[in-house]
Amino acid sequence: MLWAGFLFGLLGSFHCVGMCGAIALALPDAGPRRWSFVVGRALYNLGRVTTYTALGAGAGLLGQSLRLAGVQQGLSVASGVLILLLVAVPERHTGRAAAGLGLDRLLARLKQALAYWFQQSSFRALYLSGVLNGLLPCGLVYLALAGALSAPGGLGGAAAYMALFGLGTLPLMLALSLTGQLVPLHWRARLRQAVPVAATVLAVLFIVRGLGLGIPYLSPQLSKAAPANTGRHRPAAITMCH
Repeated sequence: MLWAGFLFGLLGSFHCVGMCGAIALALPDAGPRRWSFVVGRALYNLGRVTTYTALGAGAGLLGQSLRLAGVQQGLSVASGVLILLLVAVPERHTGRAAAGLGLDRLLARLKQALAYWFQQSSFRALYLSGVLNGLLPCGLVYLALAGALSAPGGLGGAAAYMALFGLGTLPLMLALSLTGQLVPLHWRARLRQAVPVAATVLAVLFIVRGLGLGIPYLSPQLSKAAPANTGRHRPAAITMCH
């Protein structure tokens, strides 16, 4: 299921163009030479991928804890249901929920830090701008994290899932930052409509996988752990020395 992270990022990159395209177009130059322009934008996008990978590791840690509690199949179903809920709830409501949790101050500081590094002209500043941008509230990232919860491989698998998600967004976002207005506005709106469809398909895959229907690769039936041997052990014979 790790491949689903890359495909979701690839399709979701049209959402990124609409929501974060202005930031990508306004990136400062790291130097006067052409190669520094290209490297700077690559580092910015690498910063985003770094944050997504770290967030995936956190989701994987949570998912691994739930698996140890014996809810592996239920976790996959719950991840699918969570994705469907996030698709159904408008993104503006998720922002209000964050404000209701007291995260608005944290978000304000995050934006201040992003604005500070945006004014610096260096490779380091561009990379850190990407790292901070990856922390901004984004419905697409929330959807990806919901999928990472039940990614195979525990912490490492979830981190890889989110890294592949970030790499999936890379081609279009990097091309946009290098070439300017790559996709016309009317096409952006149409392509963004594909994101909920892709998320719904991903949610269904997670739900079917968690049901354990015995379908190879798609919905394998998880083997149950062998019961512990509770039989009484015979006492070991004690040899007496005469």
